[in-house]
Order: sequence, then structure tokens, then C-alpha cells
Amino acid sequence: MFKSVLVANRGEIACRVFRTARRMGLRTIAVYSEADAQALHVREADDAVLIGPAAARESYLDAAKVLAAAKATGAEAIHPGYGFLSENADFAEAVMAAGIVWIGPQPSSIRAMGLKDAAKKLMIEAGVPVTPGYQGEDQSVETLTAEAARIGYPVLIKAVAGGGGKGMKKVDRAEDFADGLASAQREGQSSFGDPRVLIESYITRPRHIEVQVFGDSHGNVVHLHERDCSLQRRHQKVIEEAPAPGMDQATRDAVTAAAVRAAKAVNYQGAGTIEFIADASDGLKADRIWFMEMNTRLQVEHPVTESITGVDLVEWQLRVASGEPIPLAQADIPMKGWAMEARLYAEDPAHGFLPSIGRLDHFVMPDDIRVDTGVEQGGEVSQFYDPMIAKLIVHADSREAAAARLADACREVEVWPVRTNAGFLARCLDHPRFVEGDVDTGFIGAEEALLIAAKPSSLSIAAALAAVGIRADEAVFDYNNAAPPWNDGLFAFRMNASAKTGVTLYHDGERVQGELLGVHGGAARHSTFDLRTDDGTFQALGSPAFVFINGEQVAMAETGDGRVVVFEEGDVFEFLPRLTAAAGGSTSDGGLRAPMPGKIVAAPAKAGDVVTKGQPVVVLEAMKMEHALTAPFDGVVAEFNVAVGDQVVDGAVLAVVKAD
Repeated sequence: MFKSVLVANRGEIACRVFRTARRMGLRTIAVYSEADAQALHVREADDAVLIGPAAARESYLDAAKVLAAAKATGAEAIHPGYGFLSENADFAEAVMAAGIVWIGPQPSSIRAMGLKDAAKKLMIEAGVPVTPGYQGEDQSVETLTAEAARIGYPVLIKAVAGGGGKGMKKVDRAEDFADGLASAQREGQSSFGDPRVLIESYITRPRHIEVQVFGDSHGNVVHLHERDCSLQRRHQKVIEEAPAPGMDQATRDAVTAAAVRAAKAVNYQGAGTIEFIADASDGLKADRIWFMEMNTRLQVEHPVTESITGVDLVEWQLRVASGEPIPLAQADIPMKGWAMEARLYAEDPAHGFLPSIGRLDHFVMPDDIRVDTGVEQGGEVSQFYDPMIAKLIVHADSREAAAARLADACREVEVWPVRTNAGFLARCLDHPRFVEGDVDTGFIGAEEALLIAAKPSSLSIAAALAAVGIRADEAVFDYNNAAPPWNDGLFAFRMNASAKTGVTLYHDGERVQGELLGVHGGAARHSTFDLRTDDGTFQALGSPAFVFINGEQVAMAETGDGRVVVFEEGDVFEFLPRLTAAAGGSTSDGGLRAPMPGKIVAAPAKAGDVVTKGQPVVVLEAMKMEHALTAPFDGVVAEFNVAVGDQVVDGAVLAVVKAD
């Protein structure tokens, strides 16, 4: 066994690999960009090397810099994690040529499975069923358009070198094909340096089933059962579980056998995943499940497999890379209970799932489950990398118990001012269809309005009003010799006062009205009073550090700038004592503002164009995804202030639409 390992990655996967490596007594080495100088994975490693600027192509994707760091630190092995260089066969070859152990499959296996079109051809030869479609060399618009028509709409356009939902576009109508193709090609070029695509028949009730496989240098290949990753949004996985709901043993045997055949076809070594697409319109059946692609690396969702098998997959990777055989025979790999994983993203579901970036001033995770993360309170979520900030993983005896436990965990998440999808995840897990196992990749799209809906309850509103009262009460007695910004309208607060005092707050631009009734000073700087909202009356007790409403403690964050932030059921609600303009997107005057820093990648409209409400005007790329800013109403593009290729800052006015 080698004595040291460098992880050519960042964030939670780097921390995850370090955890096992330390347990095995290995020296750990991190690499980091300038943006990650203070990152958790850097501090957790025994050694760390700066490899370049924030942009991934100048740091984490620069194979020469990573290899130089390994040589400089005497690293005996390199673990690529997932993403970045993990499926780069040239990098794997360079590592091996330098006499460093590559913790991954052979370069030939990576190449064989790295391009979706070539992999499909190989699987056909190996007798593995594949999804009907087109994976030809001719990439002309004319040929691709004709093939889409032959396959029949809807179709799925996929970047041949893609992954993680990037470079993947569903097209429902022939007239939308050209736009979908152009977007898929741009994302393929931007994310993978390859604009080529393939086209597949879009299955109307698809389930995403995948099988964890493992091979070694002694010719052994095993599977560690299946996972279901059907809960997706825009082709990005949101919740994963193992095993797959509704799969009988005969179907499981057929799918796992096909996965092992696929791995053996490329002499696979190390951890890999064979991904299948299933037509679930009549349940899971072996003859309605097709090979989709292989990921020649460890998967984000590997913890659910670890949970049901009791296997540490990273330990297996390290041992197999050092020449050891797979630790267990197929018959000895257990499958116990049910596991689920939720991906906590830095994004705002209430505002179109826009990625959220910035400092994590408040970061609290549930403490009774497994949480894999690469950030901590005081850390930073950068615009340069994937918005996933943590994975919440649970294991239970049954699927119902696992779903309930994970939903509870999501409700315990507290993150501010970066927004997350925690409340959205909890609502997914609580949804009757999900609980019953009635899932497919269209579940979130079909139920999105209900899943996104998050309004502050009367409890949250009462807590916010109480916080305002507490701060105003405190300001009157000058506890901190500092006057909060809401003093002007609240100077009438007094201990032991009986007069009603109105308080007006705003949440997302909507007014919240309330009254404080009979404010009473409490002991030890605690304020106690009654308050009224539109939904009734409440009793409040609190201090600047906590608030109880009717005896129930409400989680809150201290912003220090006059806002009140309340956490409830995984959601976060911000209240302001004054009306503020919403940031980003379109404004009432027709201005299209950048919702975050990014790069202009397309300009579907130009100054002078007549546009209709909802029509794309400019496309921004940020955090590896495209975001189309659309016309807020029918009108004319009066101003167009950017060009393709421009880098823009948060809030910049990109274009202005005037009413016709």
C-alpha cells in the first residue's frame, strides 16, 4: 500500500477521501485554487499546494499543475474524486507515466466509456440493451435534425462527453430543435471541450436506475446492487436512494448482470457506475431497462451504497489501486435496509433555483445523520464551482422510515445568507407520491409548484415581529449603546407599556402587518409581550439571542444590519422593516439585471427587436449552467448593453425592454 495520496479535487469529495485515507494511516495532500485558499479541504489535509487562479481551467482542470503538485509533495498516489480530471484518460496516463499510482480505472477503460456514442456501440457488441437513438459521426445540423425527426419527438439531446445534466436538452417540438441543439453544443464545449452530441428517444415515464460496479487487476468484477436517482431537476440529481423502489429480484438480477457484463467488456478496474434508463409506465421490468452511460469514477451518491452494504468504497478504491483484490466476493456483499441521500444546493428555489453565492455567516447541519460537506460556517460559496454544498445521508430499516428521517434532517438545516434548497428537499420527501414510490424523472417538474411553494407561517411572522420588538425594547434602554435602524418608527416601545404599537415588515415585497400588545420587561434582559398578526395572537419571550413564540423556540440568524431572518422547516424567511427592490432578474421598468456574476454566452435578441413576454433576450452562464433572462412583457428591446463573451457583475443591467 502506498503511504500518501493527493486528491485532485476540492470540496466535499476531497474531505470524504481524506477521511478514509487518514483512518488508513495515509498522508493526505490537497490542491487548491486562489478562491479556495481558506477552504475546509485545504485545512483538513496534511499538506496543500496552490495550483492557480479561481477559474477551474486554470487550476483544478490544469493537469500539468496537479501533477507538478504531486511530484513536489512526494505524493505516491492520486485520487481524482469526481468531476474535473476524474475521467480524463490523458491525465490518468500522465500520472502513471510519472510513477504515481492512479486511483481509478485504466485509461483504455475511461476512453472506451468516456464518449456516450462510442460507449453505446460497445455495449451493443457486448449484448447490453441500449436506448434507441442516433450516435453517428455526422454532426451537421441537417443530419441531426433529420435524425430527431426519424426518432420521433420528444427527443433528448446529450453532449457526448457530458455528465451531471450539462449539455443535455429535452426537445418536444421540431421547431425548438435548433435552439436546443445550439444550447447543448455550447454547454458541451464550455464544460467538456467537446460540442458533439447524440440524440435519444425521450422516454415519457423514465426512471434513472444505476448499478455500482467494482473491478480489480485480478479479473474480478462485482456489483454492489442498484440505486435509484430518478428525482432530478433539469437532469441534475436531487435525491438518490438504494435499493430502487418497486424492483423485484428477477429485474434486479437482470440489471446487475448487465452492469457486470458492461464493466467486463472494458476490463474495468476500480469503482464505476453503469447507468440505465427505465420505462416505468408499467413498473420496472427487465425488458424495459436500457444502458445509458457509464461513469468511470466514484459517484456523488456513493454513500447510499455504502449505507446498505457496510462497505467503504473509498477504502476499496485505495486497496484495489495498490494491487489488492476486491475484499468481498459477490455472494458476500450484503444489502441491508434502505438509504437515501439529499443534495443540498446553494440555490434559491423561490426565485427560479438561481445559484446563491457568498459567505456562510450561519451554517448549521443536522448532527444525528451522516453529512458530507466541504464547507463550514464562515466559509465561502464561490461562483466558480458547482453549487452543491453538502449531502445529507440517512439509513433506516424501511424506505418509509428513511424518507421521514431525511425529511426531518432537511428541516433542521439553517444556512444564511446563502440560500439553499433544504425546504424544497423536505417537501419532495414528504410528498405522497414519493412516499409511495411513485417516482420518475418528471416528478419534480410535474409537482414543482407545490414543492417550491414556501410562505412564512404565522409562527415565523410572529417571531419576526417579536424580534423587532425585542431589538426596539433593547434600544430604548441602550444596552449596547447603539440604535438599530428601525428606531425611527418604533420609539414608542417601553417596558411595562400598555399601548398598542404597530409594526410593519416586508417579506419578498409583501407587507406583513402586526401589533405588539402590552410590552413587558423581563428579567435578565428578556422581553415578554403579546403580539397580534392577521392569524391570531401570540405570546413572545426572548432576547437578542433567541425567541420563543407560545413556548416554541424559533431558529433565527443575527444579520447585524436591521433584517430579521427566521428558519422554518428548512426554509429561510427574511423580513425587512422597509420596502426593498428585489435583486436580479427583470424589474418593473423592463430592465434585465444579472442575477449573479457570470459570462454572456448568447444573445437571442438585439436592440430594436420586438419581443413577447417570456422570450429569451440574453443568456448568462454562471456556476456551470446557462440562465436565460426573458422579456417581462411584450415590447421592444430598447437597450442591449452587453456582448457575447462579456463578464458581468451581479445586478448589472444587461438589457432593457420597453412596453410596445
